[in-house]
Amino acid sequence: MARVISVTNQKGGVGKTTTSLALAAGFMRKGYRTLAVDMDPQGNLSFGLGGDSDDGPTVYDLLKGDVHPRFAVQRTSSVDLISSNILLSGVELEFTQTGREYLLKNALANLRDKYDYVVIDTPPALSILTVNAFAASDYVVIPMVADIFSLQGIAQLSDTIMRLRQACNPELIIGGILLSKYDGRTVLSKRIKETAEMVAGQVGTRLFKTTIRNSIVIPESQTNQVSMYEYASRNPAVKDYAAFVQELLAEGV
Repeated sequence: MARVISVTNQKGGVGKTTTSLALAAGFMRKGYRTLAVDMDPQGNLSFGLGGDSDDGPTVYDLLKGDVHPRFAVQRTSSVDLISSNILLSGVELEFTQTGREYLLKNALANLRDKYDYVVIDTPPALSILTVNAFAASDYVVIPMVADIFSLQGIAQLSDTIMRLRQACNPELIIGGILLSKYDGRTVLSKRIKETAEMVAGQVGTRLFKTTIRNSIVIPESQTNQVSMYEYASRNPAVKDYAAFVQELLAEGV
């Protein structure tokens, strides 16, 4: 039975999609059957994996019930994918039925025995899409950039997750905060890390041991629709993401 991991933050530009790509491809490299699910209408995860968001079924069709879950899965060069496109942005108004927060959970129930890991990339806002991701997940990873503005939203995000856990998924685990674009040589980054550790403790979670350095190689690999591990396996930031995957596995996630 697959472990389902949501990568989330209500703030944009913090590395959610990059972390999702790193986790999905990283689990696959370790030999685990992995499915990536794009719940962001922008479809950046789908693009990064080389998925088809125009002609084939997407997560929108899956949530509507227009396609069987196994027919929504695309095979990409790295991992299996359920893609997204801009049609997903209208679900807040379109899906008004009772139980709409469990649409993704119910759809994935038909797929979980076929995978070891399911990684969900969420939109940078609290919406019914994010609620669906949380309801379907076992574990949440919160990426943040090493700056003061990212810190400000962590407490609010934690409160949101706690409320949703009480409302629709009491088994959901807030795994921790992943610090990205981190430069251990600067005083500012060190101070942000110390503050992040304090904030994490205050909201009942922790800062992951692994930190992610910044590198142009990461967006380059996404632009070329190639796994970062294949694109530049020796790059320091890529090694950081590989270490993060190993940290999760070592903890039994």
